[in-house]
Amino acid sequence: MPDASAVTAAVLDDMREESDELDLLVAGLSAQEWAVPTPAEGWTVAHQIAHLNWTDEVALTAATEPDAFAAEVGKALAAPETFVGDAADEAVAALTPQALLVEWRTGRARLQEALRAAPAGAKMPWYGPPMSVASMATARLMETWAHGQDVADALGVGRKPTARLRHVARIGVRARDYAYAVRGMRPPAEQFRVELRAEDGGLTVYGPEDAAQRVTGPLLDFCLLVTQRAHRDDLAVRAVGADAGQWLDIAQAFAGPAGPGRPPRGAGR
Repeated sequence: MPDASAVTAAVLDDMREESDELDLLVAGLSAQEWAVPTPAEGWTVAHQIAHLNWTDEVALTAATEPDAFAAEVGKALAAPETFVGDAADEAVAALTPQALLVEWRTGRARLQEALRAAPAGAKMPWYGPPMSVASMATARLMETWAHGQDVADALGVGRKPTARLRHVARIGVRARDYAYAVRGMRPPAEQFRVELRAEDGGLTVYGPEDAAQRVTGPLLDFCLLVTQRAHRDDLAVRAVGADAGQWLDIAQAFAGPAGPGRPPRGAGR
């Protein structure tokens, strides 16, 4: 079994690589391109980077000043539907794209340093349950990938799936019961079998092999589903069993309120 510290270091490496890949995508954009609308309603490319910068800063506070992080939770509780968007709006209004890019680079480097310096077994507060360093890094990677997908879609850029998608899928599977709870629903008692195939043919699996409820499909499509970057109807993710089917309709890999998701392609045409 791999050493826990080595596993954490590997996740942090993947987290850094995910951010670096998105950085390459936005670094050379013009001011007009930073203002291009993304699939997230009301958000431009600049909003996406501003949001990532803000969440990195909040994660840094959780890692280094857990008592101060309680104030951030208070802001979320006071305005659960708007606090994320408000933070992005404020940053876009206050900073030029280049200043925003510098802040994001600086902030994510500081977060990397803080997470690598955290003692073994450390737990950090978050908007859901406390998180280990590896879990925090995985969550930051997931969100960077998801918002990076919005940027790529806005710019009409195709992204090659990487092995880092396994982190996104893992959060999506582990957040199954949360997706039910945040909607006031009772999660199924039984575990599901999830089998996801990467482009290179590799298989990522979760849950008991003999489970009656099953989810199968491409790894990329599952990640798009649980981050709510594409509608289920546009993806090749399939369910066996009514409970598994219901989960695919509500799945989310992120903390906070249930997201609105994305309409199917062609909706409203």
